[in-house]
Order: sequence, then structure tokens, then C-alpha cells
Amino acid sequence: MTAHPAVENLENAVGFADDHLIALVDEGLGNSAYLLDLGDGRALAMDASRDLRALHSAAERRGLRVTFAADTHLHADFLSGAVQLGHDTGATVLASAAGRRAFPHRGLVDGDEVDLGGLTLRALATPGHTDEHLSFLLLDGSRELGVFTGGSLIVNSAARTDLLGADRTEELARAQYRSLKGLATLPDETTVWPTHGAGSFCSAPPGTERISTIGAQKQANPLLAAPDEDAFVSQLIASLGTYPAYFDRLAEINRRGPAVLTADPLLPALSAQQVRALIARGGLAIDVRPAADYAAGHIPGSLSIPLRRQFATWLGWLVPDTAPLAFVTGEDQDPSEIVWQAYKIGYERLAGRLDGGIPAWTAAGHRMATTAFVTADQTDDRPYVDVRQEAEVAAGHVPGAVHIELGGLTAAAAAAAPQRPVIACGHGERAMTAASLLERAGHTDVAVLNGGPADYADAEGLRLVQGTQDTRW
Repeated sequence: MTAHPAVENLENAVGFADDHLIALVDEGLGNSAYLLDLGDGRALAMDASRDLRALHSAAERRGLRVTFAADTHLHADFLSGAVQLGHDTGATVLASAAGRRAFPHRGLVDGDEVDLGGLTLRALATPGHTDEHLSFLLLDGSRELGVFTGGSLIVNSAARTDLLGADRTEELARAQYRSLKGLATLPDETTVWPTHGAGSFCSAPPGTERISTIGAQKQANPLLAAPDEDAFVSQLIASLGTYPAYFDRLAEINRRGPAVLTADPLLPALSAQQVRALIARGGLAIDVRPAADYAAGHIPGSLSIPLRRQFATWLGWLVPDTAPLAFVTGEDQDPSEIVWQAYKIGYERLAGRLDGGIPAWTAAGHRMATTAFVTADQTDDRPYVDVRQEAEVAAGHVPGAVHIELGGLTAAAAAAAPQRPVIACGHGERAMTAASLLERAGHTDVAVLNGGPADYADAEGLRLVQGTQDTRW
């Protein structure tokens, strides 16, 4: 598989003997995978995603062969790369026996140990985020070097417990309490290497740091400071926000095992006529160009999801995985980045990309649409609609704004909306996505704010207010 073009930016040496453990951070999903150099040309991969470009590049540069691929749990936010590593390198897959995975793996239970050749990996049952969740304690003899905590203890928080349904949220939160209390008995100097971190919708709520120690978490993690189990459960559940729709599908795919890829997936070139025919058959056109380019001219009915770190999240949240997808790209955008972000969340019905981009569409004589992209002094008294997440809105919002999270807009788009709204988020990308959803649902005269709430407040002479926004869609 090809090297990740930004691999240098994704690698960070962390924890003990920094040259032995590499964190591979997916900024878009907010997760960290880990590559552990075992010292003899072999390596362990922990919680690797299906997009293995960065991991393969890191291993190749260090002359390492991945011989173990461990998963802390059945991931809901990305497809695991463990099965692929088993195919590519012959790696032994290590995972919880309770996960009932339907592919070859070494099933582990609490207390089981794996000899890594000088180091030992000990499985610790830490249910809560999922039923079958394991943490992995890394030992050098009897010395605890660190613990891979996956979706259990994360920096200043814990992973969410509502992914298996609302009827099990409290039960799993109580299990999470016991798991965190158990991890807190490890020596204070033990490094904590979580999978979920800043930007992950699996976090509850997301923190900003990715690596810590047991001692630091005992001092700083508010959940560990909860006076009792009931207080812990109340605090954790109160922090749960929304999460992408695709989370409900991926755990089962990971249990069965994602399909092995024998070559890099491609994004074929499509003519304007082919794209038009695909749309007529129920397919979707996804425009990945920057928001300003989409505003200036786009295929009517296409969805704007700019290609950036968070592309996979919004694709999986807003687009059904059953529809064939055609992509509209700009000149300097890398089609392989579209493919890998889609594949790592299980989107494989990728028909191709519009060859020649929007100029080819117009040259073929097809109709174009535009969207008003306005600055804060050009909003013309339009009602202000904020599509940011609840926590962002609570931190500071325009007084009187209408609030609906972008993730909830698909279901609400057909409902009555404010007339002539200006849609806003933090910078404009999510707002343009929201506008494209509204326009696709038949709403007209929609504008997008090129900026955020502070820009609007400054232009209108307002002060942002904190707390829950009462004006709802």
C-alpha cells in the first residue's frame, strides 16, 4: 500500500524509551493507534485502523514487521486494520475472546499474558465502553511500563457508554466506573496510552491531551474524583453528546472482520454524463472542494463535504452507505485521500470522480447552482442558524440564534425552517454542508456565513452568551 503523504505529521514518539513506541494520530477521528518496536525487527500494532498508510510507512522506515495486531475493543468509529495486517504481514490478531470475532485471532480473557519477546502484554478486562473491552498492560518483567486503555480511561475523561443502546447506557456506565477504579490501582508512574482522544465522538466529553499517567489522572480526571459510583454515572451520562450515525453499523462489521484489500482502492474518472446518470439512478454527488468553491458553482442537489481531516466523520454521519457516490474534486485534491477516509468507515460504493471537475460539467451544458457565501456585514437581518455541536454552542453563541446540530439536519431538513436563514458554524465548512442539505430538501435563499459567531457578534454589536441555546429548530 502507498505511503501516507502526511506520515511525518502523524507520528509522535510517546511514553517509555521514546524510540520504541510511536503514536499514529488520526486527527479527523480523534484517535491514536500505536506501533511498538519490540527490539528485534518485530512490532506490535495497537488499535490500527483500516487506513494503514501511516503505520506501514512508519514500520518500513524502521525496518519493522508487524507480528502482532491488537484491538482493545470492537470499534464503532472506524474499521479495524487487524485483519488486513494479518493478511499483509502474517500478524497474530489479539482481541477479547468475549467479542466473538468471526475471523482467526487469539482470544484473550482477563489476566491472559502474551510473550512479545522480552516484553509482556497482559489483558485487563475493562468493560464499559463496550462489553468485551480489554486494556493491555505492557510489562518489562514485573515493571509496568504503560497501559493501552483504548476506550476505557482516557485523558481527563472516559469513553462513552451509550453505543450499545440507551437501555444499556447506565449499566455500562457502572461497568466503566469499576474499570476506571481498577486501572487507578496501577502504579502512579504507569503511562496511559488511550485510543480515543481530542476530537473523538467516542469520548465523553473529548479532552485535549492524548497521553497521561495513572498518577496524573488520579489528580486531574474529574470522573476519578467522583465521590461514589452514582455520582460517576450521573456525571458521565450528563456529558454524552450526539455521535455519527455510522457508529451503529461498524462494530458488527469489525466483529465479522472487514474485507481484505489486495490492492489500493481507486476512484475512477467519470464523465459528466456518467455522473448525471448516476444521480438520476439515486446516487449522490459529494462535492469535496472548499466551501467557497462550492458556493461559487456546484451540481444542483450535490452535498458539500469539504475534504479535510473531519471528512470521514461527516460523510458517515450524513450520507447513507447504500448509495453509490460520485465525487467532485478541485485540481489539487488527492483522490486517494477521499478513498481511504471513506474506506476506513466502511463506505465502499465509490463510483468515481467527475473527470475535469466543474469545468467539465459546465462544458457538457449541464445546469449549475450557487449558494450565497457572505461575510458578517452582509447578512441582511437574516435569522442566524447555528449548526455546531451542543458543547460548542454552550461555550458561546449568538443571542437569539436558532440551533440545530449538523448531524440532526438530515432528518429535520424537510421540516419548516426559518425563512432566508444565514447558516453558521465555526468557520463555514459545516455551515456549507448544512446549506447543501437544505437546498437539496427544497429550501431556497439560503446563505452561509464565511466566519463564525464571534465575527457575526462583532459586526452586529452583540456579545456572545454562554449556556444552552433555547431557540431550537
